[in-house]
Amino acid sequence: MTVTVTPMSPAEATRVAAPLDEAGVGALRTERGNLPLDRLDVRAQLTGLVGHVQLTQEFVNAHDTALEATYVFPLPDRAAVTGMTMTADGRVVEAELRERGAARDEYDRAIAAGRRASIAEEERPDVFTMRVGNILPGERVTVALRLVTPLPYEDGAATFRFPLVVAPRYIPGSPLPGPSVGDGHTVDTDAVPDASRITPPVLLPGFPNPLRLSLDVDIDPAGLPLGEVRSSLHAVVTEGRRISVRPGERADRDFVLRLEYGSAGDAATLVCVPDGADATEGTYHLTVLPPRTSGPARGRDVVLLLDRSGSMGGWKMVAARRAAARIVDTLTPGDRFAVLTFDHEVQRPADLPTGLVEAGDRHRFRAVEHLARVDARGGTELLEPLRDGLALLTNVAAESPRDAVLVLVTDGQVGNEDQILHEVAASLGRVRVHAVGIDRAVNAGFLGRLAALGGGRCELVESEDRLDEAMEHIHRRIGAPLVTDLTVTADGFTPVDDARTPARLPALYPGVPLTVSGRYRGPVAGALTVCGRARDGRDWQTTVTAQRREEPAVTALWARAWLRDLEDRYVAGSGDADLERRAVEASLRFGVLCRFTAYVAVDTRVVVEDGQPHRVVQPVEPPSGWDLPATPAPAPAGAMRLMAMHAPGPARGFRAAAGPMLSAPPPPAALMPPAGPLPPAAPIPPIAGPADAGPRSELRAVREIAAVEARRLRESAGLPAYERSDLLADLASRLAALIGHLASLSVAEAEYASLRRLAATLETDGDLEARWAEALRLLDEFAAGHQVDPASQPDRRRAFWKR
Repeated sequence: MTVTVTPMSPAEATRVAAPLDEAGVGALRTERGNLPLDRLDVRAQLTGLVGHVQLTQEFVNAHDTALEATYVFPLPDRAAVTGMTMTADGRVVEAELRERGAARDEYDRAIAAGRRASIAEEERPDVFTMRVGNILPGERVTVALRLVTPLPYEDGAATFRFPLVVAPRYIPGSPLPGPSVGDGHTVDTDAVPDASRITPPVLLPGFPNPLRLSLDVDIDPAGLPLGEVRSSLHAVVTEGRRISVRPGERADRDFVLRLEYGSAGDAATLVCVPDGADATEGTYHLTVLPPRTSGPARGRDVVLLLDRSGSMGGWKMVAARRAAARIVDTLTPGDRFAVLTFDHEVQRPADLPTGLVEAGDRHRFRAVEHLARVDARGGTELLEPLRDGLALLTNVAAESPRDAVLVLVTDGQVGNEDQILHEVAASLGRVRVHAVGIDRAVNAGFLGRLAALGGGRCELVESEDRLDEAMEHIHRRIGAPLVTDLTVTADGFTPVDDARTPARLPALYPGVPLTVSGRYRGPVAGALTVCGRARDGRDWQTTVTAQRREEPAVTALWARAWLRDLEDRYVAGSGDADLERRAVEASLRFGVLCRFTAYVAVDTRVVVEDGQPHRVVQPVEPPSGWDLPATPAPAPAGAMRLMAMHAPGPARGFRAAAGPMLSAPPPPAALMPPAGPLPPAAPIPPIAGPADAGPRSELRAVREIAAVEARRLRESAGLPAYERSDLLADLASRLAALIGHLASLSVAEAEYASLRRLAATLETDGDLEARWAEALRLLDEFAAGHQVDPASQPDRRRAFWKR
């Protein structure tokens, strides 16, 4: 059988296999390259407050066998994925939306039959998995996703946020028996049963730009007065109303674009979109503005939870302390409050009484003094502080005339989102939950879900520069809302009650329009009336007349929001056994992806005659702004350890069970508890950092790495010859990086001469078995520290060997 493929050009091949001499410690070099994902292209058309986006992922097979690539990637948590296409060898295949189990079966059958296929699945509202199988050697395959996303509008500005990296997440719990369900570096646990599907391997710090990122945004204000447009994290080029990310920018943080729309939304609106010209059903979208005046604010009971886990290190901890202190400073003597700081332990200010205390000057000073001493450490055990904070508020909420408010300041980088929502849903009651997310790759999906469940707001802070602006908004949000106890009634048409989103109507806050969407039956006529209670206790209401429009995006955005509500009710344990079926039916009917469905594209041609495709999991970049400490901080027994960042190895993907690979400094201490059950392969000791610096400690760490590499080779002895050959090629690239690192520290060359001999051996094309045996011998020799005779060294070296 003859198959035509799209080969790489010489220039492309050169780029894929380019030397990485300037990459830094742990960077890779192989003859054919390692990373299957070559390009990310984002093209967005922003029209008013709606964004239409096409995300294109381009995969390249630089190996000599068929490839299956897996990529875990983020999307905006409120975006509706409405379509997918796969393009290979000039053929375009339109994906079908199927029930998730059926889609997986179809994909697996296609791969086994030798046909190209791709599948997109949702793991979290903002985390997705793409698998592309049977990519032929030298071939490029592109997969394009079509999305519709709303642009939140608050305080005179709309925000387009497009995430570009899935940050490492803290995984609590004990390992589950049996194989994991995904290909990530962390095994599944009882608290996070799909941990292996949301923990992609992380590139070593210093790895050169691993993919080409292009991101273009065209802005159509749609009649709204457009003011300043700002990109807060990426360098951009502006041409008229077109914004483009500069070449060379990395996919290691969210792309955030803020558009000042001035008087956007000066009037409340009710848009009704029929399903068709003669349809008797459709979707409505209601926008209501907060009143301009209000009565005096009531007193508040405020519980502030500050995340001090290791992932909050660096600028995030500084910003979080400032944010928390500002929140305390805004309290008045009529308020009561409590401050809890947490990692794997929950702490309270030592000089404050237990429970809620009056917000007088002395108490506020003691709280701010405590916050000023907080540093990042430990693991992100979020469930316990949430329980404690809610208990403080619910214990007094019934008899207290004050508003009960919980404010969480965190980056949200946890994997047990579903467990947390399930546990706290029943405890919210009258408590309003506000979330302040601080990170350049924040877990916006979880924080938004938590705030929505608690009827509050979520404010995201992506840089210190934006903190002061964000704090003004936060101060206004945690104050008593302008209108509470909202209800919506219809006159002239019939809303479908169980299809309204959000299910729990939030309060009206200054500067934040209320948006409600749902389904209706009957003709487009009449109005919706929103009623509530103002701060001064008086009744408040506004009536909005319906307008018929042809805007399909309204239906897609409602479907996505409603599906998210169904998913949250499903994980919260609402007791409705029919939720999954309803979600699948709605997803298929309206063509919007959810966690119970998947898009699958299958080519009809057979392109691989025999054998299984070579599996590679695409590693992601270390998130921008994260501190990577050299040594882990303590964390609770029983918590899962996040595997050390792995250099991608082409032979076995990146499963921990395949054996560890060269480690960079480990992830933030929040992700590295020292005790409790470990995955099958323990993380590799890191190269020492500032706390353990010097040639001696560096050499000792490299010896430990060599021992792990030798163990990995022994565990892989039974693999096919081509996979073992790839393992040796991958090992050679890591050795080159380590040798360069030791040389830069002025370690005597004689002390790592065996590593140089091994690197030279691996560069040859000799007999595989001979090179394999020599690799084991030299790794063992170096790990044991016997390759240098101490007596032959100067006194300084002799002293070193005696230690």
